[in-house]
Amino acid sequence: MKRIKSAIAACIGPAIAITLFAAIIIIVPKACTRPDHATRVLEQAGYSNITITGWRPFMAGKDEAISTGFEATSPTGQRVSGAVTGAWLKGSTIRFD
Repeated sequence: MKRIKSAIAACIGPAIAITLFAAIIIIVPKACTRPDHATRVLEQAGYSNITITGWRPFMAGKDEAISTGFEATSPTGQRVSGAVTGAWLKGSTIRFD
């Protein structure tokens, strides 16, 4: 009986760690992107044919937590890609690849 309890205890720790890791992988990308806001910012700047590509964590500045990737047609007609970045109490920045 002691062996069974030890085996169960040995499995619970890793199971909790795996569950937390999976939750972080699923939740963080959704929490760090604002597709509707990014679309609005790009439209206000004159971009069209906007496609949101998801979270772009390495495009954000050091004080920015939000980064939403996009592909769009610029006001001059060229196809561009990048991210709309920002923080909760800060304005938005359009960054290009």
